[in-house]
Amino acid sequence: MNYKLVWQDEFKIDGKPDPNIWHIETGGHGFGNNEDQFYTKQDKNVFVKDGMLHLVAHKEKFEHRQYTSGKISTKGLKQVTYGKLEVEAKIPKGFGTWPAIWLLGEDIGQVGWPMCGEIDLMEHVGKDQDRIHFSLHSKGYNHKIGNQPTFITHEKDISDDFHTYEMIWNENEISIYLDKKLKVTFEKGHKKTQADWPFNHPFYLILNLAIGGWWGGEIDDSIFPVSMLVKHVKVYERCD
Repeated sequence: MNYKLVWQDEFKIDGKPDPNIWHIETGGHGFGNNEDQFYTKQDKNVFVKDGMLHLVAHKEKFEHRQYTSGKISTKGLKQVTYGKLEVEAKIPKGFGTWPAIWLLGEDIGQVGWPMCGEIDLMEHVGKDQDRIHFSLHSKGYNHKIGNQPTFITHEKDISDDFHTYEMIWNENEISIYLDKKLKVTFEKGHKKTQADWPFNHPFYLILNLAIGGWWGGEIDDSIFPVSMLVKHVKVYERCD
């Protein structure tokens, strides 16, 4: 299979992330997971420096929350539909950290979650260090009802360096790679309806560092500030 690069960000210009690619998301409503951070546009939470995107969580009061952090997305700006997605990132360690690289269907505003579909290219929680989670969510299969397709890989010292998280996506399956090694392939199989397999339309990419919440768990205040770093994002389309 051959692929052609269609868009990328190598974070070469210091300052804020490229506004032609990224929105800086804000809010502190828990995001359905009882998360403890408030995502802000503060320079110390979201910035590009030294060829990297920095998403930084701080222990500080902001409105009704006691922590701030960073979250960006390509919603309405850049899309991914089939092809290949590659993200090189370094994830933090420490109890309460919950970094993620993930995608949501662009139609979330019309159909809601989980009907829009969700692809989790990488999730890691500090209370379960060195275990990377890959998952899909749909209306018929999601974490709320405990039947989502998911895979966990144990990767020693995963937080000590940068690693490449990659997804190859076609009409019938989504394969996820870590440092070019195949970890799991989720197959469409018998899932014929949109409710069961919504992975056939445009998605947008999200990068964020959540703190606490139902899954992130108890927070170790001694770790702050703590960062998720991203060196590049590359999106390719098939060119058969």
